[in-house]
Amino acid sequence: MTKTALITGASRGLGAALAEALAPTHHIIAVARTTGALEDLDDRIKAKGGSATLAPMDITNTDAMATLCRGIFDRWGSLDLWLHTAIHAAPLTPTDHVDAKDMAKSIASNITATATLITFVAPLLGHGGQAVFFDDPRAGQKFFGSYGATKAAQIALARSWQSETDKIGPKVHILTPDPMPTATRARFFPGEDRAVLFDPHAQASAVLTQL
Repeated sequence: MTKTALITGASRGLGAALAEALAPTHHIIAVARTTGALEDLDDRIKAKGGSATLAPMDITNTDAMATLCRGIFDRWGSLDLWLHTAIHAAPLTPTDHVDAKDMAKSIASNITATATLITFVAPLLGHGGQAVFFDDPRAGQKFFGSYGATKAAQIALARSWQSETDKIGPKVHILTPDPMPTATRARFFPGEDRAVLFDPHAQASAVLTQL
């Protein structure tokens, strides 16, 4: 029976690299807002002999996520793996200049959507599946108010779930990848030397060795 992997935030960066790394062994359910990037990913997965289901959806759309998870249940009955790489990276700004719309979007994407997805995906993972979250500890750093606070809250949710399921499953992992030349990081550090950053494909391989 084919194993299944749901990747939220699969269109680029670490999410895309994880999809490609898992393609030889898993059917990939790839979720992202950008249809073109998902189609490019699908081509790379097919080139590896794999298969994918593309879900061009916004994780903040609760109805869409409910439909997605119901579709996974109807087609496969369960999930083996969920990797959550989707994130909203609000622009860096002094805390007393945080834009209300940016904060609302950060809360919706990084906290509320994560909590909603956990409730939807947990039954699909059952006791034997695995979920993976990726930490990027920026809480308290200057100018990272929106991102740092909501990313920390996301990981707090994941840690609670991890503690609750430690003995019964699913297995919840919280990993901290090395810095990669992603679009998110480029927004935060536009002038840095990207040549010294770590390749997403190498990071994806490192992630999978820890599962």
